[in-house]
Amino acid sequence: MKLRCTPGGILKFGPDSEQEDESMDGILKKIRLSDAFNKENRVPFVKAIVLMSLFTFTFLGAEFLFVNVVSRTVSGNQSVASQNYALGVSAVGFVLYPLFCRVCRGKVQSSVSLGAAMVSVGCLFLICRHSTYALTLGMGLVLFLLLGAFGSAVFYKALCLLEDNTYTARLVGISYMLGVLLQIANNNLIHTDILEAVILSAFILLLAVMLIRAEKGSIVPAFSKDAPQEETEIIGKSSRKIGIILALFVAMMTCIFSTLDNAVTLYHTSGEVNIGQWARVLLALSGLLAGFLFDTAGRKYMSMIMYCIMILSTTCLVVLQFAGPFTVGLIIFYLSAGFFAVFFTASFMEIARYTRTPQLWAGLGRAVNNLVAAAISGGSLALLHSENNIVMITIELILFVATSIVALFYTNKRKVFFDRLAEADSSERSDGEKLQRLAEQFSLTQRETEVFGLLVNTEDGLQTIADGLYVSRRTLERYVSAIYEKTGAKSRIGLVTLYNNA
Repeated sequence: MKLRCTPGGILKFGPDSEQEDESMDGILKKIRLSDAFNKENRVPFVKAIVLMSLFTFTFLGAEFLFVNVVSRTVSGNQSVASQNYALGVSAVGFVLYPLFCRVCRGKVQSSVSLGAAMVSVGCLFLICRHSTYALTLGMGLVLFLLLGAFGSAVFYKALCLLEDNTYTARLVGISYMLGVLLQIANNNLIHTDILEAVILSAFILLLAVMLIRAEKGSIVPAFSKDAPQEETEIIGKSSRKIGIILALFVAMMTCIFSTLDNAVTLYHTSGEVNIGQWARVLLALSGLLAGFLFDTAGRKYMSMIMYCIMILSTTCLVVLQFAGPFTVGLIIFYLSAGFFAVFFTASFMEIARYTRTPQLWAGLGRAVNNLVAAAISGGSLALLHSENNIVMITIELILFVATSIVALFYTNKRKVFFDRLAEADSSERSDGEKLQRLAEQFSLTQRETEVFGLLVNTEDGLQTIADGLYVSRRTLERYVSAIYEKTGAKSRIGLVTLYNNA
């Protein structure tokens, strides 16, 4: 039998062909290795990265292509408005995915997913024709509605692949970096709309196939199957409240970041600068840096780090509105936008694990961001074109203060929530930890540790225990005698007492 430690910290045993005893140091070494990035956890992690990076590339690439095509037929303001319309529709797609999961099952779900991918491909090629603004806009809206649904599926499936929340931000950061790098390569190496559409179509079809081949019965591993229903309901309600506060926090920050994005897009559509050039590498690097920074100390400081980045973004707006160097504003924009994208994605994936409908909450960060961006499009453009700097500064100041209050509120609520979860997890792990400590204290072998656990945690007789371990009664008695000798206990009751006092 082999001793292993589950992500929850509980010791479990499984069959082993080897009959030799191993030292406790060797067992503990295996435990430590299993807690790290072992092969078992690495494969799902990589799958999640591939899924999310493919989506990031297709979404950003389609958005870039759509804006470029629209800008050839309408003004810069209308191009920015069209972009935000598309983003708003994608938010609807994100929200519709949970409904799709309820209505469509099995082969029907796979067929609909493949059909949606084919329709997306058709929309891409119709956009490239740019025959009329109305057709281009209409096809763009359909495309981004479907991409929104795909995005929600991707975030949920990625969450299903992760055993716990340990590396959530890191996953998002790595995926975002790879997706942005793919987009940069595509923008700089491909110079025709049709070829861009071909490449994006291939990636959309690949994404659809990967989602179809994903495990049909996958679930988000949040609670133990044995967890009381009352407990899960309480946690579910608490997580929903935190999710609502988080949505408000993200929405308010989006007002700042979306206005900044619109300012940059206006420069792009005017032809003054191409934001798809290699300077965009800063966006990829900031996403990667954000992922690793956010995961520090269990993401305890994630919201505070994001708050500091928001201050930087506000500075960027000031630089742009007072005719500062565009390059400086663009650099600040890329550095802050990567952090923001990783923040709202990782934050919602983190909390989704504890909700009743993770299919909805996992991708809600992108939905909130896109919806708010669309909603404030008109006001944002009016603000950017306004020459009344006093009004602009006043609005920015009010928004900044309000966001600061919500940030503080969210940070405190999140801390309380996860502290309670940690306490509950600690109590669940106590039995396993006691057994581990005793095994280390008395130098029990692997098999002796297993027998010790069965003696103190069950009322089974020796023959029943022997049968369960597939050993003879005589062999089991030798293990029991060795345990008595090492621990100094005289009986099974003595072992129970020793265990309870550990």
